[in-house]
Amino acid sequence: MTASVLNVCISETKGVQKKPVQAVNVIEGFGIEGDAHGGDWHRQVSLLADESAEKMRHLGAEVGPGDFAENLLTRGIDLHVLPIGSQIRVGDVLLEVTQIGKECHTRCAIYKVAGNCIMPTHGIFCKVLRGGTITPGMPIEVTSK
Repeated sequence: MTASVLNVCISETKGVQKKPVQAVNVIEGFGIEGDAHGGDWHRQVSLLADESAEKMRHLGAEVGPGDFAENLLTRGIDLHVLPIGSQIRVGDVLLEVTQIGKECHTRCAIYKVAGNCIMPTHGIFCKVLRGGTITPGMPIEVTSK
């Protein structure tokens, strides 16, 4: 199975679920144009494997693309086991993994429904080394530094 992008999602405000869009413009050193998490820091783009989201669906959470505030929902790649520094290529875009998981300071709506949330352990964060456009269906390739 080839790894691919299922959905691309953005939000203009931090702390809310992201909404699926048809394409995103990824800017080198910044993140995704129009997304609240873009900026000069190490968590410019967030990724989550749909296989991880599926675990939450089995617990009763009705979740879809962007509900975990991920920018890229993927299929066919075990993201949370990638080492820091791994590089992810999607078309012309080149991302570098900078963080695995994140601390949740408050219990999100997903946690309240299912009694658990996967973003703290299964979500990954990247900085943008080279920009370009990402659309659903694009293949993903993981490389080392």
